[in-house]
Amino acid sequence: MFCSERGLRDWQLYEWKKRVREAEAVKFVSVEVASEEEPAPVTIGKAIEIRLPRGRSLVVEPGFDADHLRAVLLILEAEA
Repeated sequence: MFCSERGLRDWQLYEWKKRVREAEAVKFVSVEVASEEEPAPVTIGKAIEIRLPRGRSLVVEPGFDADHLRAVLLILEAEA
């Protein structure tokens, strides 16, 4: 039911869980997904915006954890 409510297939959830278990140090952060009709807020300054497939994007502020960003991008690229 969890997967079907979110438009996912069961195997996608289990694949993600497997990757998390295999990762040495996993840190979770809260993420808010904006709808396609509602553009994500633009941060002024030295932040960079990474545009992803299907209209998604990430805004990365100076001082980010590069290893954490790599992990997030690997997960998002696997979903594409």
